[in-house]
Amino acid sequence: MSIFQIRQKSSGAVLWTGSAADEQTALDAMAREAGYRDFSALPDTLRASGIEAAKLDLIS
Repeated sequence: MSIFQIRQKSSGAVLWTGSAADEQTALDAMAREAGYRDFSALPDTLRASGIEAAKLDLIS
């Protein structure tokens, strides 16, 4: 598992941060926490505004 941070490209707002196996799983987890079935169920307007998932490689 890795830590991912999902941001809205237009505003830079952090939408979700958490652990996931890969980018798609992270996007689906963010959508579920927002009350949607998965990322593809998010409104088109939100997905069209641009969402980016970044893998945070944190070393302690």
